[in-house]
Amino acid sequence: MQPNIFSIPIHRAFADALVAGLIARAGGEPLALARGLVIAPNNRAVRTLTDAFVRRAGEGLMLPRLIAIGDPEIGEKVGAAIDPIDVESIPPAIDPLRRHLILARLVQQARAEAGDPVDAAEAVRLAADLARTLDQLIVEEIAPTALGASVAPELSEHWQASLAVLDTILDRWPRALAAMGRIDAADRHNRLLRALADRWRTVPPAGFVVASGIAASGPALAHLLRRIGRMERGMVVLPGLDLAMPREEWDALGPHGADPDTGITTPAIETHPQFHLKLLLDRMGVARGEVQRWRYGGGRDAPAVRTGAIGNAMAPARFTGKWQTLPPHARRLSGIRAAEFASPAEEAQAIAIAMRGVLETPGQTAALVTPDRALARRVVAQLRRWNIAADDSAGRPLSATPPGALLLALAEAAAEGFAPVPLLALLKHPLVRAGEERLAWLDGARLLDCALRGPRPAAGLDGVTAHLANGVGRDAQARQRAQGWWDIAAEALRPIEAAFRAGAELGGLIAALRETASALGGDAAWSGPAGRAAADLIGGLEDAAAEGPALADGGALPILLRGMMDAIAVRPPQGGHPRLFIWGLIEARLQHADLMILGGLNEGTWPAAPAPDPWLAPRIRQQLKLPGLERRIGLAAQDFASGLGARQVLVTRARRDARAPVIASRFWLRMEAMTGGVTRDPRLIGHVRVIDHVQGPPAYAARPAPCPPLADRPQRIAVTRLDRLKADPYAFYAGVMLRLNRWDAVDADPTAAWRGTAVHRVFEAWMTEDRCDPAALRPRAARMLEETSSHPVLRALWTPRLMEAIDWVAERIAADAAAGRVPLVAEVEGRIQAMGVELYGTVDRIDRLPDGRLAIVDYKTGKAPSRKQVEAGFAMQLGLLGLIAEQGGFPAVQGQPGAFEYWSLAAMDDRLGHASSPIGVDKQGRGIGTENFTRLAASVLGDAVDAWLLGDAPFTAKLHPEYAPYGDYDQLMRLDEWYGRSDGA
Repeated sequence: MQPNIFSIPIHRAFADALVAGLIARAGGEPLALARGLVIAPNNRAVRTLTDAFVRRAGEGLMLPRLIAIGDPEIGEKVGAAIDPIDVESIPPAIDPLRRHLILARLVQQARAEAGDPVDAAEAVRLAADLARTLDQLIVEEIAPTALGASVAPELSEHWQASLAVLDTILDRWPRALAAMGRIDAADRHNRLLRALADRWRTVPPAGFVVASGIAASGPALAHLLRRIGRMERGMVVLPGLDLAMPREEWDALGPHGADPDTGITTPAIETHPQFHLKLLLDRMGVARGEVQRWRYGGGRDAPAVRTGAIGNAMAPARFTGKWQTLPPHARRLSGIRAAEFASPAEEAQAIAIAMRGVLETPGQTAALVTPDRALARRVVAQLRRWNIAADDSAGRPLSATPPGALLLALAEAAAEGFAPVPLLALLKHPLVRAGEERLAWLDGARLLDCALRGPRPAAGLDGVTAHLANGVGRDAQARQRAQGWWDIAAEALRPIEAAFRAGAELGGLIAALRETASALGGDAAWSGPAGRAAADLIGGLEDAAAEGPALADGGALPILLRGMMDAIAVRPPQGGHPRLFIWGLIEARLQHADLMILGGLNEGTWPAAPAPDPWLAPRIRQQLKLPGLERRIGLAAQDFASGLGARQVLVTRARRDARAPVIASRFWLRMEAMTGGVTRDPRLIGHVRVIDHVQGPPAYAARPAPCPPLADRPQRIAVTRLDRLKADPYAFYAGVMLRLNRWDAVDADPTAAWRGTAVHRVFEAWMTEDRCDPAALRPRAARMLEETSSHPVLRALWTPRLMEAIDWVAERIAADAAAGRVPLVAEVEGRIQAMGVELYGTVDRIDRLPDGRLAIVDYKTGKAPSRKQVEAGFAMQLGLLGLIAEQGGFPAVQGQPGAFEYWSLAAMDDRLGHASSPIGVDKQGRGIGTENFTRLAASVLGDAVDAWLLGDAPFTAKLHPEYAPYGDYDQLMRLDEWYGRSDGA
């Protein structure tokens, strides 16, 4: 009896052709279909077949039962509801998450006993690979004891050690399962399939049974398909079996037995798209000649010649020489276009344009098929420019969804001691305080953001609290305003901080994570598809944590969580555009659209590089007859070939990714080599080039030179702003008039301004509280810097160097005191009316010299200004402070300036700390005399005030760039567009 095995060729849309044939076979009997059973490989295929039935329904149709049998390789499970078989004798399967954690514990224990311990996060990662290896052993029905006989003595020491650890785990794992009364899901799957096949041998179903689109080749599944194919009313319909492939090529695919003379086994060609189908037929005991061609079409068919051309393009490597002798029609891929682009962004834009163009034809559909989820996201974003919503049906990792990101942000913030960057990322997360209180919460988060600018505070919630109370920074007001809000936010974070500090076990940390996430996000953290997936994961982890690996500390929790979340795909609910689709490779199986776009055709993406197996060496896998690591390439090849079978096909690739140039996919290169070059789509490439192109030469920005009216110009100026006004008037305008001040980055390295602020606070306190006692300076500096220098770089590198310079200051003060010089005031503000405006500034220190005159002192943590700058009319800060003192602008100090000094803490003559003065006359009479410095400063100030504050001079950008080294406003002035251009300078 010939088995009822059929194949639907690649050039036909599988689902539509299958449904058309089933309806035709029903012969118009209303209940004929309803009495049947259609078995599909997975739930996505069930939905695809359902949609195909709906398209064919006409006035109405009673659908058959559609069942997803499950494919262990993609992690889906089969239920026992296919037929009333005896399932009570089959133990239940262990929960996948519990299994993962127990395996991680066994890995951690076995590695520790082998003298190679791993932390919990690495154990969880290795357990995921181990679970896949175990499933492959179970699906292939290979007993774990076979590992012992397969150990080759020539294996490297690494693989010998890995096998020893694996042997230990495989010895303990069955006992752990037996103690729980559970079995592996793959084992249960096998038993259910065999039980179903045995029942149907004696009691076949009353209606027809069709196993459709199944390409997995496990022995138990092959046993069931063999039974279905030999039932009177059973059929097996395979996807894309190449019935025209030459016999020699078919036999070359393998698997091969050992040569009787040499004992050498020729490797199977597992990368070929037909290999897994050949293996399935071999295990079913069916010859390819017994497979019949499905004679029904689905209405979306490509020309039949396409199947033969695709088969020729995918020929095994040693048979590709036939391309030179094939007739033109056998290697022509008509209906298939190709397009190459410079970057992934251009590729995504082109795909979006092509999909948008399909909508111009009523009823036409388009689908992007790609394993590159980044490309899929880019296309979704590009389609939004036309207000088109397209869903990526392959889904997103849970870690990339808002609920998953919230949990990760919370774990990372706690693991890093609530450092500013992860803390702010957590507090600003869109699910935190979502609802009516969201705006008020964000106001507080922004205040905290302002307060945390600059070096990192001490670790922990209390460290942030202390920073807000007395931390060093330029925005003390922001710290005070953030304090009240922070107390509320910190209270919500206390549980998880306590759990991390206590070194709680995994269960305790997960419980604290759940409690804190609920406190911050409420119901929003657990709602929607992603929220429910996150709740399932956290609940499962909390329940099974006691059986999982041991955590040395909480630092491994974020890595552990991310690894587990990355493996969970969250698929969007229905709601995207009804005629545009984005599919992953699994989702695209068995279905076609009018235009199929196969994107991301680069090596390493499609096909993906084989993932290494850390447990079994390739030699061992071959001896055990396990699927090779490259078999997934064959599955990717089958998916690619299936996509090429659509009526209209567009294949795309980018010549580089985000990092470097990339190589075209082997599938792309095969098509190019066989056809001599796939037809390009010049119109699409042209659309990409012009859609965002602006006609004409670029409109560069001109050099900015705002000229506000006199009434809007400031009537006061700080002594530190004169240099900026002269050298870069636009920067003065942006800072003083627009009030756009530069912010430090969050968790930034200590800047020169920050270090200067810290030093000035030390010297101010030393002056006001210790009256410049040299013996008190070092202890005070050490204490104050320890309180404020929580940044590790500051503590380790800068503070020790600073203390050496501090000692120089103490020595210098003591020497000056012995000479009769007395410090008077420190950090006092003065102001006078000069040149028609108010001049104000804060002096670091003023001393009384022995002759009664005043010494104006300015502290510098770096290099002091040179005399050359002063003589050029810049660096007038000391002179302007002297002018204020000369005119009585400092209420507590009276007198004439007699010295102007910079006390720098930088190195000179192999010592940290030195004093210098920007004035003085040399023997040749060059320089500025002390008595003339304030007059020079007044003159320079008057010229600047007359031009820009009391006059109408424009605030031109970078007027003297050699004296304007700071780039705080370079982006605002669009410097790169005009600087150096003849028409912009």
